[in-house]
Amino acid sequence: MSGAARGVRVLDLSRVLAGPLCAQMLADHGADVVKVEAPAGDETRRWGPPFVDEAETTSAYYQGLNRNKANVVLDLRTPPGREVLHDLIARADVVVENFKPGTMEGWGLGYESRLAREFPRLVYCRITGYGVDGPLGGLPGYDAVLQAYGGLMSLNGERDGDPLRVGVPIVDLTAAHQAFAGVLLALLERAGSGRGQLVDVTLFDAVLSILHPHSATYLQSGAVPERTGAAHPTVAPYQVFRTKGQGRLFVAAASDAQFAALTEVLGRPHLAGDPRFRRNKDRVSRRAELLAELEPLFLRRDAGDLAGELAARGVPASPVHDIDGALSAPHTRHRAMVVQDGAYRGIGVPIKLSRSAAAPPRAPAAAGADTRRVLTGLGYSPERISALRRSGAFGPHSP
Repeated sequence: MSGAARGVRVLDLSRVLAGPLCAQMLADHGADVVKVEAPAGDETRRWGPPFVDEAETTSAYYQGLNRNKANVVLDLRTPPGREVLHDLIARADVVVENFKPGTMEGWGLGYESRLAREFPRLVYCRITGYGVDGPLGGLPGYDAVLQAYGGLMSLNGERDGDPLRVGVPIVDLTAAHQAFAGVLLALLERAGSGRGQLVDVTLFDAVLSILHPHSATYLQSGAVPERTGAAHPTVAPYQVFRTKGQGRLFVAAASDAQFAALTEVLGRPHLAGDPRFRRNKDRVSRRAELLAELEPLFLRRDAGDLAGELAARGVPASPVHDIDGALSAPHTRHRAMVVQDGAYRGIGVPIKLSRSAAAPPRAPAAAGADTRRVLTGLGYSPERISALRRSGAFGPHSP
Protein backbone atom coordinates (compact mmCIF):
# COMPACT_ATOMS: atom_id res chain seq x y z
CA MET A 1 0.00 0.00 0.00
CA SER A 2 2.58 2.56 -1.12
CA GLY A 3 1.63 6.20 -1.59
CA ALA A 4 0.00 7.13 -4.89
CA ALA A 5 2.83 9.59 -5.65
CA ARG A 6 5.63 7.14 -4.77
CA GLY A 7 8.52 7.44 -7.19
CA VAL A 8 7.76 11.06 -8.09
CA ARG A 9 10.74 13.29 -7.31
CA VAL A 10 9.83 16.81 -6.23
CA LEU A 11 12.15 19.77 -5.73
CA ASP A 12 10.56 22.30 -3.39
CA LEU A 13 12.14 25.72 -3.92
CA SER A 14 9.26 27.54 -2.26
CA ARG A 15 8.81 29.35 1.02
CA VAL A 16 6.05 30.62 3.32
CA LEU A 17 2.74 28.80 2.62
CA ALA A 18 1.25 27.93 -0.79
CA GLY A 19 4.32 26.24 -2.27
CA PRO A 20 5.44 24.42 0.88
CA LEU A 21 1.92 23.11 1.49
CA CYS A 22 1.63 21.88 -2.11
CA ALA A 23 4.94 20.04 -1.75
CA GLN A 24 3.95 18.64 1.64
CA MET A 25 0.74 17.25 0.15
CA LEU A 26 2.79 15.49 -2.52
CA ALA A 27 5.14 14.17 0.17
CA ASP A 28 2.19 12.95 2.24
CA HIS A 29 1.23 10.75 -0.70
CA GLY A 30 4.68 9.25 -1.06
CA ALA A 31 6.59 11.64 -3.31
CA ASP A 32 10.32 12.05 -2.66
CA VAL A 33 10.50 15.76 -1.78
CA VAL A 34 13.69 17.76 -1.30
CA LYS A 35 13.23 21.26 0.10
CA VAL A 36 15.91 23.82 -0.69
CA GLU A 37 16.29 26.70 1.74
CA ALA A 38 18.49 29.77 1.62
CA PRO A 39 21.14 30.05 4.35
CA ALA A 40 18.83 32.42 6.22
CA GLY A 41 16.09 29.78 6.05
CA ASP A 42 12.44 29.95 5.13
CA GLU A 43 11.27 33.05 7.01
CA THR A 44 8.36 31.15 8.51
CA ARG A 45 10.85 29.28 10.70
CA ARG A 46 10.90 32.50 12.73
CA TRP A 47 7.13 33.14 12.69
CA GLY A 48 6.55 32.45 16.35
CA PRO A 49 5.98 31.90 19.14
CA PRO A 50 5.27 29.12 19.59
CA PHE A 51 8.49 27.41 18.62
CA VAL A 52 9.16 23.68 18.74
CA ASP A 53 12.76 23.94 19.98
CA GLU A 54 14.58 25.89 22.67
CA ALA A 55 16.84 27.56 20.11
CA GLU A 56 13.75 28.96 18.38
CA THR A 57 14.90 27.79 14.94
CA THR A 58 11.58 26.21 13.96
CA SER A 59 8.16 27.70 14.54
CA ALA A 60 4.88 25.83 14.74
CA TYR A 61 3.90 27.70 11.57
CA TYR A 62 6.84 26.23 9.64
CA GLN A 63 6.32 22.80 11.16
CA GLY A 64 2.76 22.64 9.86
CA LEU A 65 3.87 22.95 6.22
CA ASN A 66 7.15 21.06 5.84
CA ARG A 67 6.94 17.49 7.10
CA ASN A 68 8.14 14.46 5.12
CA LYS A 69 10.78 16.47 3.21
CA ALA A 70 14.54 16.17 3.00
CA ASN A 71 16.24 19.53 3.55
CA VAL A 72 19.14 21.07 1.67
CA VAL A 73 20.61 24.54 2.21
CA LEU A 74 21.99 26.34 -0.85
CA ASP A 75 23.07 29.92 -1.37
CA LEU A 76 21.60 30.48 -4.81
CA ARG A 77 23.26 33.87 -5.04
CA THR A 78 26.51 32.02 -5.72
CA PRO A 79 27.42 30.29 -9.02
CA PRO A 80 28.34 27.02 -7.22
CA GLY A 81 24.97 27.04 -5.44
CA ARG A 82 23.17 27.48 -8.75
CA GLU A 83 25.19 24.65 -10.30
CA VAL A 84 23.99 22.33 -7.55
CA LEU A 85 20.44 23.59 -8.09
CA HIS A 86 20.72 22.72 -11.79
CA ASP A 87 21.78 19.19 -10.90
CA LEU A 88 18.85 18.85 -8.48
CA ILE A 89 16.45 20.01 -11.20
CA ALA A 90 17.96 17.49 -13.60
CA ARG A 91 16.81 14.59 -11.38
CA ALA A 92 13.40 16.04 -10.55
CA ASP A 93 10.02 15.19 -12.03
CA VAL A 94 8.45 18.29 -10.46
CA VAL A 95 9.74 21.69 -9.40
CA VAL A 96 7.63 23.91 -7.14
CA GLU A 97 8.74 27.51 -6.74
CA ASN A 98 7.25 30.82 -5.66
CA PHE A 99 10.14 33.21 -6.19
CA LYS A 100 9.49 36.77 -7.21
CA PRO A 101 8.81 36.65 -10.98
CA GLY A 102 12.04 36.85 -12.94
CA THR A 103 14.26 35.38 -10.21
CA MET A 104 14.90 32.04 -11.90
CA GLU A 105 15.47 33.79 -15.23
CA GLY A 106 18.00 36.07 -13.56
CA TRP A 107 19.88 32.99 -12.40
CA GLY A 108 19.88 31.54 -15.90
CA LEU A 109 17.37 28.85 -14.92
CA GLY A 110 14.12 30.16 -16.36
CA TYR A 111 11.57 27.54 -17.31
CA GLU A 112 10.60 29.00 -20.67
CA SER A 113 14.11 30.16 -21.57
CA ARG A 114 16.05 27.04 -20.58
CA LEU A 115 14.54 24.30 -18.43
CA ALA A 116 11.66 23.33 -20.74
CA ARG A 117 14.13 22.72 -23.54
CA GLU A 118 16.79 21.02 -21.44
CA PHE A 119 14.37 18.87 -19.41
CA PRO A 120 11.31 18.30 -21.61
CA ARG A 121 9.65 15.91 -19.10
CA LEU A 122 9.86 18.41 -16.23
CA VAL A 123 6.60 19.56 -14.61
CA TYR A 124 7.30 23.10 -13.42
CA CYS A 125 4.85 24.63 -10.92
CA ARG A 126 5.17 28.39 -10.56
CA ILE A 127 3.12 30.11 -7.85
CA THR A 128 2.96 33.90 -7.97
CA GLY A 129 0.75 36.67 -6.67
CA TYR A 130 -0.65 37.94 -9.96
CA GLY A 131 1.27 36.11 -12.68
CA VAL A 132 4.27 37.30 -14.65
CA ASP A 133 2.48 39.59 -17.12
CA GLY A 134 -0.64 41.71 -17.43
CA PRO A 135 -1.46 44.96 -15.59
CA LEU A 136 -0.43 43.53 -12.21
CA GLY A 137 2.10 40.97 -13.42
CA GLY A 138 5.20 40.68 -11.29
CA LEU A 139 3.73 42.26 -8.16
CA PRO A 140 4.27 40.32 -4.92
CA GLY A 141 1.25 38.54 -3.50
CA TYR A 142 0.10 38.55 0.12
CA ASP A 143 -2.93 36.64 1.28
CA ALA A 144 -4.74 39.49 3.02
CA VAL A 145 -4.03 41.90 0.17
CA LEU A 146 -5.53 39.41 -2.28
CA GLN A 147 -8.55 38.97 -0.01
CA ALA A 148 -9.05 42.72 -0.33
CA TYR A 149 -8.30 43.08 -4.05
CA GLY A 150 -10.22 39.96 -5.04
CA GLY A 151 -13.43 41.00 -3.29
CA LEU A 152 -13.39 38.28 -0.64
CA MET A 153 -12.91 40.70 2.24
CA SER A 154 -15.95 42.71 1.13
CA LEU A 155 -18.10 39.61 1.73
CA ASN A 156 -16.84 38.83 5.23
CA GLY A 157 -18.20 40.60 8.29
CA GLU A 158 -21.46 42.00 9.54
CA ARG A 159 -23.63 44.11 7.26
CA ASP A 160 -23.05 47.31 9.22
CA GLY A 161 -19.42 46.55 10.14
CA ASP A 162 -16.07 46.78 8.41
CA PRO A 163 -14.92 44.22 5.83
CA LEU A 164 -12.97 41.45 7.57
CA ARG A 165 -10.08 39.22 6.62
CA VAL A 166 -11.01 35.54 6.70
CA GLY A 167 -9.40 34.15 9.86
CA VAL A 168 -7.14 31.70 8.00
CA PRO A 169 -4.89 32.44 4.96
CA ILE A 170 -7.57 31.04 2.70
CA VAL A 171 -6.13 32.41 -0.55
CA ASP A 172 -2.75 30.79 0.04
CA LEU A 173 -4.41 27.55 1.13
CA THR A 174 -6.58 27.52 -1.99
CA ALA A 175 -3.59 28.22 -4.21
CA ALA A 176 -1.72 25.32 -2.58
CA HIS A 177 -4.53 22.89 -3.34
CA GLN A 178 -4.82 24.19 -6.90
CA ALA A 179 -1.07 23.79 -7.37
CA PHE A 180 -1.28 20.24 -6.03
CA ALA A 181 -4.09 19.43 -8.47
CA GLY A 182 -2.26 21.14 -11.33
CA VAL A 183 0.90 19.12 -10.71
CA LEU A 184 -1.08 15.87 -10.68
CA LEU A 185 -2.89 16.86 -13.89
CA ALA A 186 0.42 17.63 -15.58
CA LEU A 187 1.89 14.29 -14.44
CA LEU A 188 -1.21 12.50 -15.71
CA GLU A 189 -0.90 14.20 -19.09
CA ARG A 190 2.84 13.44 -19.19
CA ALA A 191 2.11 9.74 -18.81
CA GLY A 192 0.57 9.88 -22.28
CA SER A 193 2.55 12.57 -24.06
CA GLY A 194 5.94 12.08 -22.42
CA ARG A 195 6.22 15.85 -21.99
CA GLY A 196 6.12 18.10 -18.97
CA GLN A 197 4.62 21.57 -18.86
CA LEU A 198 4.22 24.73 -16.81
CA VAL A 199 1.63 24.74 -14.02
CA ASP A 200 0.81 28.43 -13.62
CA VAL A 201 -0.96 29.20 -10.30
CA THR A 202 -1.64 32.69 -8.97
CA LEU A 203 -3.14 33.92 -5.74
CA PHE A 204 -5.23 36.30 -7.84
CA ASP A 205 -6.89 33.45 -9.74
CA ALA A 206 -7.28 31.50 -6.50
CA VAL A 207 -9.25 34.20 -4.70
CA LEU A 208 -11.58 34.79 -7.64
CA SER A 209 -12.23 31.06 -7.87
CA ILE A 210 -13.68 30.86 -4.34
CA LEU A 211 -16.23 33.68 -4.50
CA HIS A 212 -19.18 31.36 -5.19
CA PRO A 213 -22.11 31.88 -4.82
CA HIS A 214 -21.54 35.63 -4.76
CA SER A 215 -19.73 35.68 -8.10
CA ALA A 216 -22.50 33.64 -9.74
CA THR A 217 -25.14 35.96 -8.27
CA TYR A 218 -23.35 39.05 -9.55
CA LEU A 219 -22.68 37.63 -13.02
CA GLN A 220 -26.35 36.70 -13.36
CA SER A 221 -28.00 39.76 -11.81
CA GLY A 222 -25.42 42.53 -11.79
CA ALA A 223 -26.23 43.15 -8.11
CA VAL A 224 -23.21 43.64 -5.86
CA PRO A 225 -23.53 41.24 -2.87
CA GLU A 226 -23.60 42.67 0.65
CA ARG A 227 -22.06 41.25 3.80
CA THR A 228 -24.39 39.04 5.81
CA GLY A 229 -22.16 38.02 8.72
CA ALA A 230 -22.48 34.31 9.49
CA ALA A 231 -25.80 34.13 7.65
CA HIS A 232 -26.17 32.70 4.15
CA PRO A 233 -27.15 35.28 1.53
CA THR A 234 -29.74 33.06 -0.21
CA VAL A 235 -30.81 30.50 2.43
CA ALA A 236 -32.58 31.05 5.76
CA PRO A 237 -32.21 30.08 8.52
CA TYR A 238 -28.53 29.32 7.84
CA GLN A 239 -26.47 31.04 10.53
CA VAL A 240 -25.18 31.17 14.11
CA PHE A 241 -27.70 31.43 16.94
CA ARG A 242 -27.00 32.35 20.55
CA THR A 243 -28.08 29.61 22.93
CA LYS A 244 -28.38 29.14 26.68
CA GLY A 245 -25.38 30.41 28.62
CA GLN A 246 -22.50 31.41 26.37
CA GLY A 247 -23.17 28.78 23.73
CA ARG A 248 -23.37 29.31 20.01
CA LEU A 249 -25.04 26.95 17.53
CA PHE A 250 -24.81 27.00 13.77
CA VAL A 251 -27.95 25.77 12.03
CA ALA A 252 -28.22 25.09 8.30
CA ALA A 253 -31.91 24.51 7.54
CA ALA A 254 -31.40 24.56 3.79
CA SER A 255 -34.72 22.99 2.73
CA ASP A 256 -38.37 23.45 3.57
CA ALA A 257 -38.43 20.01 5.19
CA GLN A 258 -35.44 20.85 7.39
CA PHE A 259 -37.09 24.12 8.40
CA ALA A 260 -40.24 22.25 9.38
CA ALA A 261 -38.18 19.80 11.46
CA LEU A 262 -36.37 22.70 13.13
CA THR A 263 -39.63 24.37 14.15
CA GLU A 264 -40.88 21.09 15.62
CA VAL A 265 -37.74 20.60 17.71
CA LEU A 266 -38.03 24.20 18.91
CA GLY A 267 -41.67 23.62 19.87
CA ARG A 268 -43.20 25.99 17.31
CA PRO A 269 -44.30 23.73 14.43
CA HIS A 270 -46.88 26.27 13.26
CA LEU A 271 -44.06 28.50 11.94
CA ALA A 272 -43.44 26.09 9.05
CA GLY A 273 -46.98 26.68 7.84
CA ASP A 274 -46.92 30.43 8.36
CA PRO A 275 -47.33 32.05 4.90
CA ARG A 276 -44.45 34.39 5.74
CA PHE A 277 -42.00 31.49 6.07
CA ARG A 278 -43.42 28.66 3.95
CA ARG A 279 -40.74 28.68 1.26
CA ASN A 280 -37.06 29.53 1.38
CA LYS A 281 -37.50 32.66 -0.71
CA ASP A 282 -40.15 33.81 1.77
CA ARG A 283 -37.81 33.24 4.70
CA VAL A 284 -34.96 35.08 2.98
CA SER A 285 -37.10 38.10 2.13
CA ARG A 286 -38.47 38.22 5.69
CA ARG A 287 -35.26 37.30 7.49
CA ALA A 288 -35.73 39.89 10.25
CA GLU A 289 -39.24 38.65 11.05
CA LEU A 290 -38.02 35.05 11.00
CA LEU A 291 -35.20 35.77 13.43
CA ALA A 292 -37.57 37.61 15.75
CA GLU A 293 -39.52 34.36 16.03
CA LEU A 294 -36.56 31.97 16.30
CA GLU A 295 -33.93 33.71 18.42
CA PRO A 296 -35.87 33.62 21.73
CA LEU A 297 -36.44 29.88 21.23
CA PHE A 298 -32.73 29.17 20.82
CA LEU A 299 -31.87 31.15 23.97
CA ARG A 300 -33.82 28.60 26.03
CA ARG A 301 -31.79 25.61 24.84
CA ASP A 302 -28.29 24.17 25.41
CA ALA A 303 -26.20 24.21 22.23
CA GLY A 304 -24.93 20.63 22.52
CA ASP A 305 -28.30 19.11 23.42
CA LEU A 306 -30.08 21.01 20.68
CA ALA A 307 -27.47 20.02 18.10
CA GLY A 308 -28.08 16.35 18.93
CA GLU A 309 -31.85 16.69 18.63
CA LEU A 310 -31.59 18.52 15.32
CA ALA A 311 -29.14 15.99 13.91
CA ALA A 312 -31.57 13.19 14.82
CA ARG A 313 -34.22 14.97 12.76
CA GLY A 314 -31.92 15.50 9.78
CA VAL A 315 -31.24 19.19 10.37
CA PRO A 316 -27.51 20.03 9.97
CA ALA A 317 -26.35 21.82 13.12
CA SER A 318 -23.24 22.08 15.28
CA PRO A 319 -21.99 23.92 18.34
CA VAL A 320 -19.40 26.50 17.30
CA HIS A 321 -16.17 24.83 18.44
CA ASP A 322 -12.90 26.54 19.17
CA ILE A 323 -9.72 24.92 17.81
CA ASP A 324 -9.32 22.78 20.94
CA GLY A 325 -12.84 21.46 20.56
CA ALA A 326 -12.37 20.71 16.87
CA LEU A 327 -8.99 18.97 17.13
CA SER A 328 -9.89 16.93 20.22
CA ALA A 329 -13.28 15.79 18.93
CA PRO A 330 -13.78 12.00 18.80
CA HIS A 331 -14.47 12.12 15.06
CA THR A 332 -11.16 13.91 14.50
CA ARG A 333 -9.40 10.93 16.08
CA HIS A 334 -11.55 8.51 14.11
CA ARG A 335 -10.56 10.17 10.82
CA ALA A 336 -6.84 10.29 11.84
CA MET A 337 -6.81 14.03 11.26
CA VAL A 338 -4.18 14.64 13.93
CA VAL A 339 -0.97 12.67 13.37
CA GLN A 340 2.17 12.31 15.46
CA ASP A 341 5.86 11.52 15.06
CA GLY A 342 7.56 11.70 18.45
CA ALA A 343 7.11 15.25 19.67
CA TYR A 344 5.73 16.32 16.31
CA ARG A 345 1.97 16.66 15.98
CA GLY A 346 0.26 17.86 12.82
CA ILE A 347 -2.93 17.83 10.83
CA GLY A 348 -3.56 14.52 9.08
CA VAL A 349 -3.93 13.81 5.38
CA PRO A 350 -7.41 14.82 4.18
CA ILE A 351 -7.31 12.83 0.92
CA LYS A 352 -7.69 9.16 1.79
CA LEU A 353 -7.35 6.47 -0.89
CA SER A 354 -8.58 2.91 -0.40
CA ARG A 355 -5.45 1.17 -1.72
CA SER A 356 -2.70 3.81 -1.57
CA ALA A 357 -1.82 4.68 2.01
CA ALA A 358 -0.38 8.04 2.94
CA ALA A 359 3.25 8.21 4.03
CA PRO A 360 3.85 8.01 7.78
CA PRO A 361 4.36 11.51 9.22
CA ARG A 362 7.98 12.58 9.62
CA ALA A 363 8.80 15.76 11.50
CA PRO A 364 10.29 18.63 9.45
CA ALA A 365 14.06 18.39 9.09
CA ALA A 366 16.49 20.95 10.42
CA ALA A 367 17.85 23.36 7.84
CA GLY A 368 20.53 21.60 5.80
CA ALA A 369 20.12 18.28 7.63
CA ASP A 370 20.12 16.28 4.40
CA THR A 371 22.50 18.31 2.24
CA ARG A 372 25.35 15.79 2.26
CA ARG A 373 23.06 12.77 1.79
CA VAL A 374 21.15 14.33 -1.10
CA LEU A 375 24.29 15.46 -2.90
CA THR A 376 25.89 12.07 -2.39
CA GLY A 377 22.81 10.59 -4.03
CA LEU A 378 23.46 12.87 -7.02
CA GLY A 379 26.90 11.32 -7.35
CA TYR A 380 28.91 14.07 -5.66
CA SER A 381 32.12 12.85 -4.07
CA PRO A 382 33.08 13.85 -0.52
CA GLU A 383 35.85 15.99 -1.99
CA ARG A 384 33.43 17.88 -4.21
CA ILE A 385 31.01 18.44 -1.35
CA SER A 386 33.87 19.82 0.76
CA ALA A 387 34.91 22.10 -2.11
CA LEU A 388 31.34 23.38 -2.45
CA ARG A 389 31.25 24.12 1.25
CA ARG A 390 34.48 26.12 0.99
CA SER A 391 33.08 28.01 -2.00
CA GLY A 392 30.11 29.25 0.01
CA ALA A 393 27.52 27.23 -1.93
CA PHE A 394 25.87 26.22 1.36
CA GLY A 395 26.10 29.67 2.90
CA PRO A 396 28.81 31.50 4.84
CA HIS A 397 28.27 29.64 8.11
CA SER A 398 27.76 26.04 6.99
CA PRO A 399 29.52 23.47 9.19
